[in-house]
Amino acid sequence: MKQVTIDGGKPSDLHAQTLSWRRLHLTRGKLKASSRTSALMSGFAMVAMVEIQLEKGIPQGLHIAFSVVTTILISVHVFALMISVCILPNIESIANLHHNYNHMVQDSPHEKMHTYIEIAWVFSTGLGTLLFLAEIGILSWVKFYNYSQAAAVATTVVLLPVCILFIVFAIHFYRSLVQHKYERSYQGIEELQQIANQLQTDGTATPTPSPAHLSV
Repeated sequence: MKQVTIDGGKPSDLHAQTLSWRRLHLTRGKLKASSRTSALMSGFAMVAMVEIQLEKGIPQGLHIAFSVVTTILISVHVFALMISVCILPNIESIANLHHNYNHMVQDSPHEKMHTYIEIAWVFSTGLGTLLFLAEIGILSWVKFYNYSQAAAVATTVVLLPVCILFIVFAIHFYRSLVQHKYERSYQGIEELQQIANQLQTDGTATPTPSPAHLSV
């Protein structure tokens, strides 16, 4: 990709530069959302594990389920938070120079670290949120088992459709996002094809060497 200035530059170069900055800011927003969400949910799970008062008579299975889900929940969100904290400062240093088009957006690691960024995004907003809902359900059973099992059942009845709706929404959102990216990629390919055709039409033909030059 060519280095583009504000005053000069081809429209194709400006368009490519704009798309690169758009991807950078999208990645920046994902990492910020992941870090905030993961910090909030992992903090809640940690407080719940420390502050909950376990009473006698609660089945051991509930204790095991609560400890396992809480540990996985905290681990998933801490992992997503670690990725965000490690990558985000490098992207921020480039994004803060958005007014300077002479600065190459390729200096940002968001393209090379795309896989890790997507893992952090999925762990924080997808798997982490689902585990958070499961944590609420198990916590209600641990808390209300000796007082009112009907309250725990009511919590479970409410959470089940919420979890189903969350999964359906996540699948629908993912498919819509993939379709949108496919359409944008197809449109980008068509634009590149049009630019290539225009360059072939407007370009100067390569001069054919005369027979005199070919003779030894």
